[in-house]
Amino acid sequence: MKKILLIGAGRSSVTTIRYLLDHSKAYHWFVTVADFSEKLAKQAVGRHNNGRAILFNVNDKEQRRKEIFESDIVISMLPASMHITVAKDCVRLKKNLVTASYVSKEIADLDIAAKQAGILLLNEI
Repeated sequence: MKKILLIGAGRSSVTTIRYLLDHSKAYHWFVTVADFSEKLAKQAVGRHNNGRAILFNVNDKEQRRKEIFESDIVISMLPASMHITVAKDCVRLKKNLVTASYVSKEIADLDIAAKQAGILLLNEI
């Protein structure tokens, strides 16, 4: 089963979370929704068998790296300024990253390292 880590359960994430959970059985996905508001993450996941909600602090380096390491792909729905923290760990841990935000200079500067790590940093998606 592929493990998807989706960081950020705010309003802009609801459609993506619903899509992932609705298709999780067919595609063999397990979706972890991580948010600073555990209540918001739990509301997004509901009682879905292929999902879990966790309290998540993006500034907690140990927790962030553990969750990224245990995932196959990371979707960051955080504010654009916070993607770089997640992106650096994704490069270090060789995990693909998808965001909805524009490509910042800081993310663009990771392009060579991401290619060397064999991963994608896919933005504006």
